[in-house]
Amino acid sequence: MKPAEQLNPPEDRLSLCRRVEEASLNAWPAMQQMLVDGWLLRFAQGFTKRANSVVPLYPGTPSIADNLPSKVRFCENLYARERLRTIFRLTSVGTADGAHEMLDAYLAVREYAHRDPTLVLTAPLNETGRQAGLQLLPLADWLEVYSRLSGMPASAKALHGAILRGMPQVCAYAVVGDAERPLACGLGVLEQDLLGLFDVVTNPSARRQGHGRALVAGLLAWGTQQGARRAYLQMVRDNDPARALYDSLGFTKLYEYWYRVSA
Repeated sequence: MKPAEQLNPPEDRLSLCRRVEEASLNAWPAMQQMLVDGWLLRFAQGFTKRANSVVPLYPGTPSIADNLPSKVRFCENLYARERLRTIFRLTSVGTADGAHEMLDAYLAVREYAHRDPTLVLTAPLNETGRQAGLQLLPLADWLEVYSRLSGMPASAKALHGAILRGMPQVCAYAVVGDAERPLACGLGVLEQDLLGLFDVVTNPSARRQGHGRALVAGLLAWGTQQGARRAYLQMVRDNDPARALYDSLGFTKLYEYWYRVSA
């Protein structure tokens, strides 16, 4: 498959965007969710914006211009009942009726803050590569490593573990080094021929030594061996070192997303 920027015709690119978007939501399941006229409402006791946000997936009916205020109010009431701020996760993947652009503008007028602009990158997987130095751990052991490297508090670790245990996909809980002396860790999530990379963290005392690159390359090799043909990942837009790493591994920008967060 060609890099994302060269996909042709445009419908191929749009189809890939939608497929990656769905896979990324599947790879980070909420504890509860509901569909409301094309919008997916996700709840996970406040752990991460991704699992506690409204995701407009499909155009609603009737025209969004006719019922947008009432739909937003409905969402606000549900999240308030859960004692959560209302958060919308919006993407640059366009819709024919301009619904996403209209919603973003409406939320801006409502003084929803623009937060965490994020790039979604993708790369074709054409070679098997090697898993040199990569170790796969049981979920419980990997979660301990990730919590230590990321500085995650104990309360968040319990929710993180609950989300990961709720994933039905084949997963690789990977480290470079070992559980006692981890140099980097990350998660690979396989969905059919798509491999998603998540929770990639390098030990702060071992940065700029190639361990992050070894981890990602190893996960890509694992995914290829499992039948994946394309990888994707999400990264904060202004993380220049991470972007340089992923560029060197063949990743290119597919689309962007960001959050609108209520006051």
